Amino acid sequence: MKKIIYIMLIIIILSFYVNNSNSSLIIPDNSIRFRIIANSNEAKDQALKMDIKNELSNNIFKLLENSSSVEETRKIIKENEDIIKLTLDKYNVNYSINYGNNYFPEKEYNGVTYDAGEYESLVITLGEAKGNNWWCVMYPPLCLLESNSNNYEETEYKLYIKEILSKLSVNNS
Repeated sequence: MKKIIYIMLIIIILSFYVNNSNSSLIIPDNSIRFRIIANSNEAKDQALKMDIKNELSNNIFKLLENSSSVEETRKIIKENEDIIKLTLDKYNVNYSINYGNNYFPEKEYNGVTYDAGEYESLVITLGEAKGNNWWCVMYPPLCLLESNSNNYEETEYKLYIKEILSKLSVNNS
């Protein structure tokens, strides 16, 4: 009986991987994205974008650390727009801030492709906004996970079903 269950689970897992190998995963609808678009792709503009990202990480993301819902995250962002503006003002750059539904082209994040579309987001454009951008997800807090980690290679992803199968195979031995 255990062998039949084990074989069925393997078939289910294999069919899942075959059926989903070309499809893209979607960030949940109740998420809030964050994007900073550089003035240009010149090294100085890209460096400025990253300096701003790093400073905002130290300021805004710390406020979001304990946010437990999308509603709470929205409130924190709206109540702290002045921190964002003060941060940007330090850099003597023309900018605009748009919080709401903004268009995102197709994006890749940690090897996963996300569909293009209109998403709730905080978008900061620097200068002419013709450069590459940096982006992440504020809620759920993917930005926080990234900013709190110095070595992304240490992240381990686990598949719950795979763990169950491992336990079953050990028990069958």
